[in-house]
Amino acid sequence: MANLTPNAARRAGYALHVLTASGAVIGMLALQGVVDGEVRIALLWLIASQILDGLDGPIARGLDVEIHAPLIDGQILDLVVDYVTCVVVPVAFMLNFAMLPEKYEALIAGFIFLTSALWFARSDIETDDHWFNGFPAVWNLAVPTFLVFDLTPTEVAIFTLVLGMSQLTYFKVPHIVRVDQLRRITLPFGMIYLGNLTYLSWTYSKVTGVQSNIVSEVILIAFPTYLLIFGIYKTWLSKKRV
Repeated sequence: MANLTPNAARRAGYALHVLTASGAVIGMLALQGVVDGEVRIALLWLIASQILDGLDGPIARGLDVEIHAPLIDGQILDLVVDYVTCVVVPVAFMLNFAMLPEKYEALIAGFIFLTSALWFARSDIETDDHWFNGFPAVWNLAVPTFLVFDLTPTEVAIFTLVLGMSQLTYFKVPHIVRVDQLRRITLPFGMIYLGNLTYLSWTYSKVTGVQSNIVSEVILIAFPTYLLIFGIYKTWLSKKRV
């Protein structure tokens, strides 16, 4: 920020707010893909929203937007956009592509909306050392993973209920960009996971479905497993210190 004049810093800050808000537009494009029955298009826009969400935070901190562009609350804006792209669109995806048990799909969808709304409203959504409390509502990553593994509606429902209930707990999940501990492992691993998911979405075919292989499936299992083990350790450590 030392090389920017106050006016330039202000313009850069508000430009970043516009970039963050554009995530809602990306969510609309993903939703249009869902409505049109275009699985590949919807998946790619969902992943694009996650990439944008991962980029705007570090840029915002670098630009000190809270100081230079204070008329817009970046945290509230980010939460609004995230609820659209991480919750509303993925739930629509599950409903439109029959990924949930037919008799209970409305009930499960409502459960996701409820627990996710409560999670986004938590005053302790993130710890001082940048661990999330509970599953951080990244349904835009969970749903494509369900699709890649071709889970049955019953299996999807079980995973969904477990993840949804965990949103109301103190189970720790690392912010893959901001948590210092093991960041040299977590961040590259997360990028590999997201790149793998992008590749599988890009090669999705209406005829043959997901073009997965043993390597891609191992990556899709390994990264969530790593986060689970890392989270269990952090949760145990936090309870031990109390």
